[in-house]
Amino acid sequence: MDTELISQEKETPLKEGEEKDLSTLPLVGHLEELRKRLWVLIVSIALTSIAGFYFSDRLVEWLKRPAGAALPKLSFFSPAEALLAYSKVALAFGVVLSLPILLYEIWTFIRPGLTVRERRYGLAFVFWGSLLFGAGASFAYWILLPPSLTFLLGFGSRTLQPVISINHYLSFTSTMILTCGVVFEFPLAIFFLTKLGIVTPRLLRRNWKTAFLSMVIVAAIATPTQDPINLILMTLPLLLLYETSILVSYLARPWRKENA
Repeated sequence: MDTELISQEKETPLKEGEEKDLSTLPLVGHLEELRKRLWVLIVSIALTSIAGFYFSDRLVEWLKRPAGAALPKLSFFSPAEALLAYSKVALAFGVVLSLPILLYEIWTFIRPGLTVRERRYGLAFVFWGSLLFGAGASFAYWILLPPSLTFLLGFGSRTLQPVISINHYLSFTSTMILTCGVVFEFPLAIFFLTKLGIVTPRLLRRNWKTAFLSMVIVAAIATPTQDPINLILMTLPLLLLYETSILVSYLARPWRKENA
């Protein structure tokens, strides 16, 4: 009896042109498939991070621009701090550059569990995921960071001289950029949650007040300063994203042939 169960769990060879069905794999098969996807992603991030380290000087100068003349030069306070800071920038660059590969690996992992019609949207998933992340990162770089840095560096400037650690500054800016990029993926997440039947437009609309409070909290955490201007600058796009997500949910829902 045990031999029969083991033989049933063994993966049968695939015919030519046949796709592996992950939904029929045992737990070990799912973990093995996930391990392969993770290794592809790790190698991709490692290679792009090495390339990013080569351009780290330019990346640091690019990240300094939102501060303007308020921050003419960055400092480091230990022998290894500059190297560590440049390595972080290179790693962040590698993660951003590997985002399409990350989205593709996620798609190929969940694709066998989708319907035939849903599988056609793989390219759109990678494209819109990358585009939304880029929009969020651009919003942080061009809209959020300049007023935030102006406020922080200008505070007490009459009596104090800012001496900013390169490690702290780069962590501050890169974290904000990456966070906004991830937050802007919200409509894409809502689309697939709707496709899976977890979320409906009616549910999103009914919980609007709770969502608004959550967005204010997220904005307060994501923004470096909790002054009203930065909170408004961060909260308004989140509200727009939420309304867009409701529309996206309406567009995705009919494919399930269920009532919204």
